[in-house]
Amino acid sequence: MTIVTRFPPSPTGFMHIGTARTALFNWLFAKHHGGKMLFRIEDTDRARHSEEAVTALINSMKWLELDWDGDIVSQFEQRERHAEVARELLKSGKAYECYCTPEELSQMREQAKKEGRPVAYDRRWRDSKQTPPAGMKPAIRIKAPLDGASTVHDKVQGDVTVENTQLDDFIILRSDGTPTYMLSVVVDDHDMGVTHVIRGDDHLNNSFRQDVLYDAMGWKKPVYAHIPLILGPDGSKMSKRHGAASVEEYREMGYLPEAMRNYLLRLGWSHGDDEIISTAQAIEWFGLEHIQKSPARFDFAKLESVNAHYMKQAGNARLIDLAAPFMGVEIDALARERLLKGADELKGRAKTLKQFAAEGAFYAKKLPFDYDDKAREILAAGSAILAELEKALAALSSFTPEAIEAACKDIAQTHAEGKLGKVAMPLRAVITGTTVSPSVFHACAILGKEESLARIKAGRR
Repeated sequence: MTIVTRFPPSPTGFMHIGTARTALFNWLFAKHHGGKMLFRIEDTDRARHSEEAVTALINSMKWLELDWDGDIVSQFEQRERHAEVARELLKSGKAYECYCTPEELSQMREQAKKEGRPVAYDRRWRDSKQTPPAGMKPAIRIKAPLDGASTVHDKVQGDVTVENTQLDDFIILRSDGTPTYMLSVVVDDHDMGVTHVIRGDDHLNNSFRQDVLYDAMGWKKPVYAHIPLILGPDGSKMSKRHGAASVEEYREMGYLPEAMRNYLLRLGWSHGDDEIISTAQAIEWFGLEHIQKSPARFDFAKLESVNAHYMKQAGNARLIDLAAPFMGVEIDALARERLLKGADELKGRAKTLKQFAAEGAFYAKKLPFDYDDKAREILAAGSAILAELEKALAALSSFTPEAIEAACKDIAQTHAEGKLGKVAMPLRAVITGTTVSPSVFHACAILGKEESLARIKAGRR
């Protein structure tokens, strides 16, 4: 049997971080078994549908480097097939027409609330012999079992059983002829050959209702695996108030896709005590049996730590390409050459692409450039030191980090009470325009003597 999973987001907004983890788990499970992961847009809710959201979902999947098999399927475009199944169930006696008005349904709900009963349709049209109202189009409802119990055999949650009295005769085709979500999902999963449904445990209750449809059609049910939700650091449901909630936001914050995959993998799944797990290892090791039942808490510090690891592992040229949009300056050939020389030190310090860009942008800057407030203060107080630096560095025959540091130490002895920091800080401010950077001695050597002296002169004016 070929394993087939699916990723079926609704295009109503950004890709939530929990949605991304669901996509990852489906992708890994399919890859592990040499199967397929299909991509379906569940766009039957046309009132909330957004083409921008569709684009955002696709872009997020591409950024996470999670590929899919075949073309993206639109659930809305399959609506005639869904309606056809509803009519087939009606014809076979597994479903029935319901002529209740919105007012009658509202009265049922109110009465149930008053009597303390579950709010559900009272099945008045299920076996009714009365003549349907003239000119009224009916909805079609499935006939749910009236007694006994139903069990969902879940690979994560275990066996979950409910009394069938809790299942209602839910609508599968509305009176306007449009199929409901519950019907569309089952028909699409069946028609697409989905073998495993891996999704958030907030969908667990839907499984009982969907199984009613599988049984009614005589279709084989998929294997279910309902994964726990991701909670914020405070234990509540992950949302924007905790910080970034969408995949696009993490991209904009400067995280690497491989770091996001590694971190999301560890939110609710484990392989011993391993924290850093490559994509190849994840594909080899992934299984539903290691998914935890309890919700995972998002830890921004842990994500940053994982990202820092992958920053160090990444190729320098790739990092520069990814960090370039964050630098705010043009990366020409000379700037790229300098950045390549300084990248090892930059990525050893940086936890994100943003930090890499912030601390490396000075390599690409051209005079005259702005200084931040702290750098401006240091330059104003360090004019005498800068004058000495200009003379000392101009006299160097070998412009190496060691020679530059030695010259600074000499100036510190004669003009700064032996404190190297009182020389290095003005030099860093004038060279980079900031007070945070890699080794300023290495930076000067990479910029070269001519550029370093030009920056010192510009900073003294």
